[in-house]
Formats: sequence, structure tokens, C-alpha cells
Amino acid sequence: MYFKKYTKQRNRSIQGLRSFKDTLPKNIKRIISKKGHIYSETLNNWKFIVGENLFNICYPKSFKNSNKLGVSTLIVMVKRGHEVDLEYSKKEIIDRMNNFFENSVVEKLKFISFNDEKETISHESEQKLNVTNNKFKKKINSVKNEKIKRSLIELTKVFKEK
Repeated sequence: MYFKKYTKQRNRSIQGLRSFKDTLPKNIKRIISKKGHIYSETLNNWKFIVGENLFNICYPKSFKNSNKLGVSTLIVMVKRGHEVDLEYSKKEIIDRMNNFFENSVVEKLKFISFNDEKETISHESEQKLNVTNNKFKKKINSVKNEKIKRSLIELTKVFKEK
């Protein structure tokens, strides 16, 4: 039986230890060879590159390598309202990144603003809890039996904790 060597599937096995590069799928190998190293190093050292103040309000989203049509671009997510702070330090960030990688890696920074959704979600959930609490308080207070009233109040406390 004859096995084709140039198929997409791995039919042959290699005896002994394989290198990490050989075990990865082809699509991931392309990403790592093109831009993965730069993006992963940027993520790991983002606090050092931008500083403590800017680290709290932004993070790198993706990296687009240079090609025939465009220059290499780092896309950064910024909290809404802090775009101006980052715009003023744009040149400094590009210089620090290029010094960190010891060659011209980033030529352009692009900013995308976002809302800090964590705060809004917590406020909405608290409001929902209060609304349901007020809705059932009137019904619980209208119950005449004191034992049932206390047990219903205890039950609502248990549901609030969950």
C-alpha cells in the first residue's frame, strides 16, 4: 500500500519526542510565524511598554503585520473618555515598542473605544433585585400569619444570596 506524503492529514508517525512546532496545526503555525511572537510579547509586557496609568485604561486587541497595501498596526482597546490621554502618548508608545523589539515593529496605532461593561452589569443586577424585593414585600406584609410571614422573609434572603 502506498501513502501520499503531501496530504493535509498526518498519516506518518514520528518515533520519539516531537518538537512543539510539528504538533501544531498548519493555520496556527502561519499565525505564529507572521505575527504571533510580536503580539504575545506585547501582551506579556504591556504594563512595561505603556506604564502604570495607561495600563489601567487600555489593552492591545490585535496586531496587523505590514504588507503591500498597509503598514504594521497595533489595535488598542481604550475605555471611553480616555482616548485623548492615549492619543497624546501615541508617539511614546510606538517608540517604546520599537525599542523593546530592537527594530521597527509598529508604525501605526489604532484606537477603539469601549464602555466598561462590568460596572453597568452590576448596577442593573442590583436594580433588578431591588425591584423584585419591593414587588413581593407588599404581598408578604399582607399575610396575616406571623410564622408564614417570617418563613417567606427567610426564603427571600436565601434567594438574594444566590
